[in-house]
Amino acid sequence: MKKGIGTKCVQGGYRPGNGEPRQIPIIQSTTFKYATGEAMGKLFDLEASGYFYSRLQNPTCDTVAAKICEMEGGTAAMLTSSGQAANFLAIFNICSCGDHFVSLASIYGGTFNLFSVTLKRMGIDVTFVTPDSSDEEIDAAFRPETKALFGETIANPALNVLDIERFAKIAHRHGVPLIIDNTFPTPANCRPIEWGADIVTHSTTKYMDGHGSCVGGAIVDSGKFDWTKYPEKFPGLCTPDASYHGITYTERFGIEGAYITKATAQLMRDLGVTPAPMSAYILNLGLESLHVRMKRHCESAYAVAKFLESHEKIAWVTYPGLEGADDYELVKKYFPNGTCGVISFGVKGGREAAATFMSKLEMIAIETHVADARSCCLHPATTTHRQLSDEELVACGVGPDLVRLSVGLEDAADLISDIENALNNI
Repeated sequence: MKKGIGTKCVQGGYRPGNGEPRQIPIIQSTTFKYATGEAMGKLFDLEASGYFYSRLQNPTCDTVAAKICEMEGGTAAMLTSSGQAANFLAIFNICSCGDHFVSLASIYGGTFNLFSVTLKRMGIDVTFVTPDSSDEEIDAAFRPETKALFGETIANPALNVLDIERFAKIAHRHGVPLIIDNTFPTPANCRPIEWGADIVTHSTTKYMDGHGSCVGGAIVDSGKFDWTKYPEKFPGLCTPDASYHGITYTERFGIEGAYITKATAQLMRDLGVTPAPMSAYILNLGLESLHVRMKRHCESAYAVAKFLESHEKIAWVTYPGLEGADDYELVKKYFPNGTCGVISFGVKGGREAAATFMSKLEMIAIETHVADARSCCLHPATTTHRQLSDEELVACGVGPDLVRLSVGLEDAADLISDIENALNNI
């Protein structure tokens, strides 16, 4: 039976049996008991499935990961301690010292810094390209040691819409997977795997949790990229792993399970970016209403964007759902049910005017956050993106006048009133 996204949000990943709890159990335990050392040894050798230590896997976390996997249409998934950890593991799982990957430049500032500074210190190089680069320009960024192409479905905070099919074709032409961060639209509004993406990541801290309660991340594998076609490019998946007695992940777990198994058994084991079972439980509560909340976020954001578009003190407005937006044709293709609740706009008068505007808001809070039930705003150039140079800010689509507004679940009329009052005080 084919299920809609709403059904998957509510019931995906967990099928309780007769007399079992209707809500997913919270297995708040670090360890698990076994009758014999031999039985546990099979788990250490990856010869049996089960749990022995929650740094690697936990039943509550795996249940929620299975729901997100079902929502995205993948074959395997895992939770991480944050969205930043998810993007790190997604790249590090197939890249090592001396390797290279290509990324869109218009991505979240923290991810940009992870790629451009931290991964480079580990010997992993990156080349950034802009979304409007030609195919030839993007092709030129690839090298023999390139292992992936990375982008965000809707960029944070520039709100560029990625042409997923186009970038999937480019990645596959070079024999590498397309990794997509799908945080802003969530699978309620877009499922990148259906358009050719191979790996999907999330900061579940945002809309998936939806209430600003728990930091978390997720990685979903489509199970469609055939790593075995390029064994020399992906030796970590296609050659024996000495740390697990010579297991070859693609041979033991197939292309549907090799990537997530390696990320769990090897990277989570060694790096320990582990989600808490209680956090996974709270995340699941958010997932159950995701499809309903995203509709409201999008409706209210559209109303606020229309108001801003017509206001004399606003220099410009970027919201992918607006008619006439640069990416509107892509929106109609990839997001027929809505995009997200985030708007970027510029206040006339630049940095000083933007700061004054934000200080006059009463209902909308200034927060280093985005995408939950309460509306909030941020001036990225002096907060989330302050580590970037002016040139890097321009590449990310962030100007000194840019305000990022996350429209929550309050009444749209009340939010517009708050914004109007703040603008009148500039």
